Amino acid sequence: MIASEILSFYAAGKEERRLATSIGRLEFIRTWEILERHVPKRSCRVIDIGGGAGIYALPLSARGHKVHLVDPVPLHVERAKALSSASSTPLEDIHLGEARRLPAPDGACDVALLFGPLYHLTSRADRAAALAEAKRVLAPGGLLLAAYISRFASACDGIQEGALRDFEFATIVDRDLTSGIHENPTNRPEWFTTAYLHRPEEIQPEIEDAGLRFEALLAVEGPGWMNQNLDPWLDDADGRERLLAVLRRVEAEPSLIGASAHLVAVARA
Repeated sequence: MIASEILSFYAAGKEERRLATSIGRLEFIRTWEILERHVPKRSCRVIDIGGGAGIYALPLSARGHKVHLVDPVPLHVERAKALSSASSTPLEDIHLGEARRLPAPDGACDVALLFGPLYHLTSRADRAAALAEAKRVLAPGGLLLAAYISRFASACDGIQEGALRDFEFATIVDRDLTSGIHENPTNRPEWFTTAYLHRPEEIQPEIEDAGLRFEALLAVEGPGWMNQNLDPWLDDADGRERLLAVLRRVEAEPSLIGASAHLVAVARA
């Protein structure tokens, strides 16, 4: 079962809007770049695990892919169904479910997206189960793209936003840096919900232990998320391309990768 506080956090309905502005917008732009680079142009069978309201699933469907969406949050599933019904390229199907028990047969998919589940499973055993399920539903040689939150994300966010001046937030950050398990006993939504924050070097072993072949680890926002006035920059075509060009150039730089809020691992079944 998904922890109740995680379900409550997402039931507030803010996730869809989060990716539309500022840092969330940069996250979406860069994640979509990584998707476009790795997902084949030919029509693929895609399973979007923890796909929310379809922020990535619907554009992939519009590109001609056959996309199945699974999410544990009833609000996300209802919203995805509404958006899919209104689309000229609807999703293949939408299920209420979670990453450790997927409603798909063995080898049914060419591409699996895990953009969220792995950082809400705080035990290594549960993450291993989710990765094993992704491998199970992938055809041989199928592509896995999995998202992670960096161990250092809350510390960087607390410095950027100034929340680290608050004793309670500083206590949360101290636990994050020590154990990687982010817990928010205050229930302040801006301080996120229960999650596991990975050190970059933990990711490849977890993927390989699940029988997947690790290919790359990429920084999503890189150091770009440290800027607090991103929207005007992203609105300017030339300035946006200069920013994205630098983020692409440093996306696999070992000395910087942990400074990104989100990371994406590329692997094969």
